[in-house]
Amino acid sequence: MKFYRVYVEITNVCGLSCSFCPTKALPSRQMDLPFFNAVIEQLKPYTREIACHVVGDPLTLANLSKYLDIIHQHGMKAMLTTSGYFLKKQRYETLFHPAVKQINISLNSYNKNDTALSFKQYISPVLDLCHAKLEKDVDLFINLRVWNFDEMMSERDFNETLFATLSEAFGTILDLDEIYRDRPKSIRLANKIRVHFDNYFEWPSLNNTVYGDGTCQGLSSHIAILASGKVVPCCLDCDGVIELGDMKEERLEMILSNNRTQTMLQGFREGKAVEELCQKCSYKTRFN
Repeated sequence: MKFYRVYVEITNVCGLSCSFCPTKALPSRQMDLPFFNAVIEQLKPYTREIACHVVGDPLTLANLSKYLDIIHQHGMKAMLTTSGYFLKKQRYETLFHPAVKQINISLNSYNKNDTALSFKQYISPVLDLCHAKLEKDVDLFINLRVWNFDEMMSERDFNETLFATLSEAFGTILDLDEIYRDRPKSIRLANKIRVHFDNYFEWPSLNNTVYGDGTCQGLSSHIAILASGKVVPCCLDCDGVIELGDMKEERLEMILSNNRTQTMLQGFREGKAVEELCQKCSYKTRFN
């Protein structure tokens, strides 16, 4: 069993309360470094890439560089996903760590929070990071995420301001009407810097309507390990509803071979969502 990447939640604290994210049900916690090292050690046969989040923002951690050091020592690569609010908390030495392959910045977090920051105050550190990457010729990707598309184009005003700012900063043209019409997946702004587009999506929940069977990339392209050590099949199961096992109690190889895991995997191969949470997840329609 191999995975394109594994999500390892080094903290489940993001510091914000975005309206498009679920309310966190689990207590706030940080994965300690010795346990993180043990997790990475066990992941080496399964993947080469670690995404350092599920719902938390890794940039909230003052000792983020120590987690990256561990990933680097094991010869693996890291992906950092952040709201962008905590960029100033980290030095470029950390953000441009040799372990970091990609930084994702969720730009639509700005207008989905009550904040005293002006848009200029928010976006300036984001643009500074991009320009520093180019000036220092750092070999990593920066994805500026705009995942706020919907049928009503409800974020049109915010996107108009955002696209104008990015167009000026990178000397390119982001045409609002053209993007809404053509729905490109991404547009190149500079070397290994892209603005990435997607739609709003509904987080899976046992309170959702039943969407029925289907297949999914959970247990196929990825798994997730929550800050508590619990293993879940999908990066959207942030509350550990489908707990396949606990890495504080048993090794990953045993968790991945147990009956619940294998039943789910076989179900997806046959187009069946055997778990209730999967039945109530609309995201899987993207793969069917």
